[in-house]
Amino acid sequence: MFPIITYHLSSSDYELEQILDLQKRNLFASLTEEEQKTEGFVTVQHDFDLLKAMHDKCPHVLAKDGTEVVGYALSMHPDFGNDIEVLRPMFEQIYLYYNSIESARKLLHHNNFIVMGQICIAKEYRQQGIFRKLYKNMQSHLPDSFSTIITEVDAKNQRSLNAHLSVGFKELKRYNSGTKQWVLLYLL
Repeated sequence: MFPIITYHLSSSDYELEQILDLQKRNLFASLTEEEQKTEGFVTVQHDFDLLKAMHDKCPHVLAKDGTEVVGYALSMHPDFGNDIEVLRPMFEQIYLYYNSIESARKLLHHNNFIVMGQICIAKEYRQQGIFRKLYKNMQSHLPDSFSTIITEVDAKNQRSLNAHLSVGFKELKRYNSGTKQWVLLYLL
């Protein structure tokens, strides 16, 4: 029997600590090569202060089994675009795209986007539709000033890329940063 999963906006330090714990268990460096390929992975490790600051600006979406956080989608306001080194190139690419193509001006008009800074679901809760429901909840809780969700996926993380495309994300562009290729995606 499947557990009853509920969806909420983050509201406590305890929930933020649970996000960090789930994140740590799914970091690229914490997984075997086989797990990285079959289960996917997260790239960024946040610290509590930054995660809290992001939450204070725009709460994160949580999937919970009772009081346990079993999935999350982090909301990252564009104001944090310079705060995580590995994500700086993504914001640069967003603004380059914005400045170079007329259709992007309509899509990203006046920074009306929020970045989904990371999505993760506990291994034992995967394949239950939580990924899709996290994004639906994120869309329904977007502040009125935002109409678009943007994220990026490591091109090697095929599981995550396929999951994003299956919920309606479209590819904005691919770019290289350091030794990695990233796929920049958007959802209207």
